[in-house]
Amino acid sequence: MRKFRIVLVGVLAAGSLYSIGPSTATAAPTKVTGGIAAQVATGGSVAHVPPAPSTDLPLRTLAREHGLGIGTAVDMTALDADPEYRSRVAREFSAVTAENVMKWESLEPARGEYNWAPADELVDFARRNGQKVHGHTLLWHNQLPAWLTQGVADGSISPAELRTIVRNHITTVVKHFRGKIRAWDVVNEAFTDGDSPVLRDTIFRQHLGPNYIADALRWAHAADPSAKLFLNDYATDNINPKSTAYYELAKQLLKQRVPLHGMGFQGHLDLQYPLPIDAPENLRRFDRLGLQTAFTEVDVRFFLPVDTYKTAGQVGSFNTLLQACLLTPRCVMFTVWGFSDKYSWVPGWFDGQGSATPMDENFQPKPAYRGLQQVLAVASDPNSRRGF
Repeated sequence: MRKFRIVLVGVLAAGSLYSIGPSTATAAPTKVTGGIAAQVATGGSVAHVPPAPSTDLPLRTLAREHGLGIGTAVDMTALDADPEYRSRVAREFSAVTAENVMKWESLEPARGEYNWAPADELVDFARRNGQKVHGHTLLWHNQLPAWLTQGVADGSISPAELRTIVRNHITTVVKHFRGKIRAWDVVNEAFTDGDSPVLRDTIFRQHLGPNYIADALRWAHAADPSAKLFLNDYATDNINPKSTAYYELAKQLLKQRVPLHGMGFQGHLDLQYPLPIDAPENLRRFDRLGLQTAFTEVDVRFFLPVDTYKTAGQVGSFNTLLQACLLTPRCVMFTVWGFSDKYSWVPGWFDGQGSATPMDENFQPKPAYRGLQQVLAVASDPNSRRGF
């Protein structure tokens, strides 16, 4: 393993810093909650070092030294209406992902009638600001247009017709953005949760069969051979049955010469659950398959109110995933799912939880943001060959 030094912001907001040096041995799994046991994050040794130099450089500038894309999901309503939000997106990030406007129900609300304007606006914004675009998502069992789900449910859309509709949708969307999208989440959240994950019983699995994933990848590749094609899911950040199901699927697809280029790990963390301390080992096994990897939707939520310990846990959690990415040569992108609490999806979906992003509602950097800055600033041996 190549030598690499990572600095992790530790328990307090002011930040004790620890140097994590990976060893060739893998530490025994340790159950850690709250992200504050930095010493086990990469299975390495721990030594106290002087504080990292302070920096006010934006994340995208710091990440560039590592050949790493640093991204955010973008709320198009906020981008249009909030000048500060718009300015921060442009300043801080080298990659953008559409939070909603590239999902099927947004792009094709009526059959055959595409609404390209919001997605085109994001792509144009990214071009003007020297950013790359991660397309999200071509196939997902949620946020499908009503005409599609109702037609399948009432039988007016047959399995054969559904196959044609899916192929046409993927082809139309990918061709529309051909040459403008760096990578696509082709299939999102394909597996069930639990100890024995299987392909979800979606309308695609039910009516197109288990090979729908391979077909979707082939159709997307035919529409834009230059785009990198990813699978993407949550609760896959560590080595567990679900991430292993994806690992086995990836091996199978690659053996069949299906055009799969990457695996996206969403990274929606919650301080009440164990920290994914074996994330580096998990990414490494996909890396060995020759796949790119990325953390695609990172946020760290907890039950309010905020206190010192939750703040510390959030810092450690963000940093653990960023470290895992930096330690993986083909990890090309680290994307937060929103960067300001002002527009975070978390409070609307998780009762009593929030404060999940690196900036507060006034766009002021939180300790989590400073931690990401410091990890990027101090990590040595930058890898400029990541392919971003």
